[in-house]
Amino acid sequence: MSIINDDINNIINDFDMSVFDNKTILVTGATGLIGKICTKCFLASKYNIKVVALVRNEQKALNIFDKNQNLELLVQDINTQINYEPNVDYIIHCANITSSKDFVNKPSETIFTTVNGTKNVLDFAQVKKVKSVVFLSSLEIYGQTSQEDVKEDNYGYIDLLNPRSSYSEGKRLAETLCVSYWHEFKVPVKIARLAQTFGAGISKDDNRVFAQFAKAVLNKENIILHTKGETKRNYCYTSDAVRAIFTILIRGENSQAYNVANKNTYVSIYELAQMFENEYSKVKIIEDNINRGYNPTVRIALNTEKLEKLGWEAKINLTEMINRLINDIE
Repeated sequence: MSIINDDINNIINDFDMSVFDNKTILVTGATGLIGKICTKCFLASKYNIKVVALVRNEQKALNIFDKNQNLELLVQDINTQINYEPNVDYIIHCANITSSKDFVNKPSETIFTTVNGTKNVLDFAQVKKVKSVVFLSSLEIYGQTSQEDVKEDNYGYIDLLNPRSSYSEGKRLAETLCVSYWHEFKVPVKIARLAQTFGAGISKDDNRVFAQFAKAVLNKENIILHTKGETKRNYCYTSDAVRAIFTILIRGENSQAYNVANKNTYVSIYELAQMFENEYSKVKIIEDNINRGYNPTVRIALNTEKLEKLGWEAKINLTEMINRLINDIE
């Protein structure tokens, strides 16, 4: 059994999937890392759960998902109105631009995809009168803060005149849009603020730091850092993140945000790189003036007490996260 399939089994054995029996769930961004695991969990459970997977690339989706009578592909761009006639009970909104390079090179597209895509989801949720929606946000909405133990109301500084802020400001506006739809239209939406999330099933095309580190190890190359790696944050394993999303979807309070992270994984990027080191791959720092879309140096440890009160806890430690990533990168 592959590691990602083991993760899926662990999720559906740990979370009471019966709450989704005879329900229809729309998953946007269903071919992305989190979206595909959510989708596969619904399809792998013993319950009758229909998944409407909103994707841009039909062939990519066909390559990821086995044929299943409970899976329907909805091929469209999240930036356009969602056209789907049958009833939908739940929505998990994962679709988003995630490349740091795009945040810098395509900041307008980054903002509009986040905000317009979320508006389209909320409009659709309002029409369908869904039971619950989860919007996937990010730790980046906190910006630069003087507090390392960051609760859901500890907001920091974001430079509005930096195009790299397109991602964090887009997420902030989308969160406010979610809350506005609840207060004005009673759309039952919750917000999951994810720490950097990785694990089995990461694409080899992924260019985030943990994927770069894993590829360097697999290729027996040195791990190259283009900064001193002083940014410090915590991480979350994919299966823990998906369980958190399901928990927030079912048990979360409308218009509330929940931090999603493993509180025991608070390390700097340099320290994380060192954990990937082996006899072939050593960490080397090569600084240059190329703008790779990196965030300013921050130190953010997400406080997860609010999520834990819903009955969730992280289960996969950082060492196991790294091992599972290296041994099942796609």
